Amino acid sequence: MLAHSRCLSRNFGRSLSVLRQGNNVLARRATAAISAVPSVTFNNTLKSDPRSSVFQIHYFRTSVAFRDEVVTVKTPAFAESVTEGDVRWEKAVGDSVLEDEVVCEIETDKTSVQVPSPHTGVIEELLVPDGGKVEGGTPLFKLRKGAAAPKAAEAPKAEAPAAAAAAPSAPPPPPPPSAVGPIPTAMPPVPPVPAHAMDAKPVSAIKPTAAPAAPVVHADGGAKAGRTESRVKMNRMRLRIAQRLKEAQNTCAMLTTFNEVDMSNISELRKSYKDAFLKKHNIKLGFMSAFVKAAAYALTDQPAVNAVIDDTTKEIVYRDYVDISVAVATPKGLVVPVIRNVEGMNFADIEKTINMLGEKARNNELAVEDMDGGTFTISNGGVFGSMFGTPIINPPQSAILGMHGIFDRPVAINGKVEIRPMMYVALTYDHRLIDGREAVTFLRKIKSVVEDPRVMLLDM
Repeated sequence: MLAHSRCLSRNFGRSLSVLRQGNNVLARRATAAISAVPSVTFNNTLKSDPRSSVFQIHYFRTSVAFRDEVVTVKTPAFAESVTEGDVRWEKAVGDSVLEDEVVCEIETDKTSVQVPSPHTGVIEELLVPDGGKVEGGTPLFKLRKGAAAPKAAEAPKAEAPAAAAAAPSAPPPPPPPSAVGPIPTAMPPVPPVPAHAMDAKPVSAIKPTAAPAAPVVHADGGAKAGRTESRVKMNRMRLRIAQRLKEAQNTCAMLTTFNEVDMSNISELRKSYKDAFLKKHNIKLGFMSAFVKAAAYALTDQPAVNAVIDDTTKEIVYRDYVDISVAVATPKGLVVPVIRNVEGMNFADIEKTINMLGEKARNNELAVEDMDGGTFTISNGGVFGSMFGTPIINPPQSAILGMHGIFDRPVAINGKVEIRPMMYVALTYDHRLIDGREAVTFLRKIKSVVEDPRVMLLDM
């Protein structure tokens, strides 16, 4: 038994000396462990006798979990037609963010791209100034993962002194005469001022305000408010809209033709079936679906209106499909999401698609793919009360339909004057490609289908 113990001690000591000498194992933060094995190799230098069963030592390496890791978030990849954008910060340095919370928006020529936080943490540094230009892959900001914001950490501490200060403010019960102390002569302690300065907010988070001007006093004793003005930089979307509209005026030979539509039948149809339509399809029945479907029907009847001139090759491109862009007004500008393959849709499909695209536009979630393409555009100024107008072509398309408000007007019906709900419609077209005959025929086809949808069912 004693010999076995001496053998164990001798082998144990040899193993420890090998661990100290072999490749500086302890300097590599190795962790030692003891096990009963027939044969163990240490750094390929020591091998015990396989015939003797003794306790040997082996080691393994451990990994360290890094906390408060700082990661750099880069600009996401843009679509093929977009090369750069302007940054508008929603968060500032020191702000805490949750995972998938929007940190900034990148305004491009066509849409705004939201950049969410990949992890929960604190904004460590903004690498691009507010309004700066970025391209795909440009570093945007640094995020400290898993860290708590200083403001959030100091909130409980701030509540504790407030509660402590509120307690003495309550009048204590009057002490007995023998326990009355001296009258305090020192001011109460002032709460400590934070050591760090307040974090600066991005420019986009500050609303532009004009300094109040002093009223101008006139000789007659009256006062008149001063006149001020402010300048706001145009965003990329507004600049792109202005550029495209001017390109359309300079390129296309635009001409506008008008007509009026009697909305009595379609209004009665909507009134009769709106409840059943809503119950079955879970969407309201509006007038846009009627005009979109009528436009698709008229575009298949007049393929020249659905075509476009390729100025590069000097060719006319005819499409056998109908993709209709619907103009939607947003706070940042006018966007035109596309309803694709309208020729195969019914009223319910069109209403659902319009509602989905409108919701994405209001939430600033439209992607470039939602607005690419389009063979024809419909603009509905009637939702704002417009009575008459001439829309501008959305290049590279060749025509655009303008809808306007519905107003009761006296019209002649079978030799009698009746009050009917009427709407003016306007078609602006590129006279280089579309002749007046095709344009007028196209607009009359829309008029006949909206006034009597049975025309479309009978293919007349």
